[in-house]
Amino acid sequence: MATVVSKLSVSETLEAFNAILRKVSGDKAHASVWFKESSTRNLRSRDFLAPQAALRALFADGQVPNGVIERVFSLKCPGVPPIESCQKGPVGLTVQLERPAVFEQILKDIPVYTRPCQPANGHSIILNCVPLHGHKGLDSLSLSHLRAILVTDHLAGVLRVQGMDVHLVPALGDEEIQRFLHQLRVAWPSALETSPNSEDVLTIKETLRRCPYATLAETDQNEAVYKLHLKGFLEKQQEQEGYDPNLDVFLVMEEKLRHVAELQNVALQCTAIAPGKWCGVVHVVNNEEAFQQQKVDLLWKLVAPEALATLQKHLVCGPVKATKCSTPMSILQYFQLRHSQMYEASMLKYGDLSQDETWTENISVLTSAAIRFEMLSTAHQNQILLDLETSISTKGTKSGAFVMYNCARLATLFETYQRAAEQGVYPSFPLPSELNYSFLREEGEWLLLFKSILPFQEVLSQVMPLPISNGGLRTTASTEASWQQRNVELLCFVL
Repeated sequence: MATVVSKLSVSETLEAFNAILRKVSGDKAHASVWFKESSTRNLRSRDFLAPQAALRALFADGQVPNGVIERVFSLKCPGVPPIESCQKGPVGLTVQLERPAVFEQILKDIPVYTRPCQPANGHSIILNCVPLHGHKGLDSLSLSHLRAILVTDHLAGVLRVQGMDVHLVPALGDEEIQRFLHQLRVAWPSALETSPNSEDVLTIKETLRRCPYATLAETDQNEAVYKLHLKGFLEKQQEQEGYDPNLDVFLVMEEKLRHVAELQNVALQCTAIAPGKWCGVVHVVNNEEAFQQQKVDLLWKLVAPEALATLQKHLVCGPVKATKCSTPMSILQYFQLRHSQMYEASMLKYGDLSQDETWTENISVLTSAAIRFEMLSTAHQNQILLDLETSISTKGTKSGAFVMYNCARLATLFETYQRAAEQGVYPSFPLPSELNYSFLREEGEWLLLFKSILPFQEVLSQVMPLPISNGGLRTTASTEASWQQRNVELLCFVL
């Protein structure tokens, strides 16, 4: 009977290592002591480390009791990779894995490690992309707006592959914006069944008419419908953490009523489809509009039916600024600039192929990839500085063009090999069980496996804490880490 080998796991390995220290320290090691090594230089000699400073907190003078090293070295439990050595040195306890065995176990079953987990939990999440509300038009969308749109789209993809029921709001009726998003490979819903109708807005108005915190607005106040006194309402809320203390008067326009009505329609659909399941809303907003979105959040709380207990969180994206640019650049101008730079870079590499329709489409795909790299490779809450004068290059290892070009090259290499093997030029590739994994000795090979493929599923599962029930108004998402891991997925798909 064949032995069933469990999938290797970084979190299970760290838990097993920490359990040993907890036991020998009398349960002093409440926090995690061990961590997975990430430094390229340090990975030459170790894969896991329990730092000396942490050991001093557990044991007198950091002297690890006898037997700990042996217990770590001989550890055999689900999820823990084969261990080659465990040693005590100046930096602490270090573990190096038996790398050929780890290569063999992972590469024999590579789809298990590169396929995202799909928990069938039935939970729903509404991603509300704030910049797409209203009738702004393409020219009025800024680079910061574009960042929020791409973060929303990326989050939707990551959460869906984890089994979440994701709903994107708002439904778009602007065909110009839809065409532009299509160029960026963003599939945004355009169906209008979730769009609010006049009855939905009238219902909210009727609720506000009876609300003690709302009064009818004067007709000359910028077309406002109601005036809300948010400070008094907020003071009576149990959860106030994260709301701006300057929130006070809110002049509610028709646009904000439609905004809330659409959110409410989608939330009601979610609760009707999966009653009793968790449903949350994440407002993805750029930092310039975060204050106004807090007002919309409180407006919805004022008018929502009692049966609709929807948790709201705000994911705020930092600004995007273009250096050496005297006037603000629209997102269409930005796309056109990057497209022309990609075309020039491709001409330098391959010559003029402008008459080839396939090549024209490839340039568009590469441009989209380059823009996504610029917008998603930085933590969403941090500022992005774009150097628009620097042309796109296919040589930088962190650029979208580099990744896409090299995935295409790999795909071509494997396709050429496959055709040649079918013609008898090359022998068929051996089965994974017939390979000698001890030949994998290059540093880059281990870095790809240990830093990218092995933790792939865990990074994706940690992109956003779900359910988003932690305290405070804001939430965060590791979009930069999950974006890098999705590139690993692309590479593994090619392989």
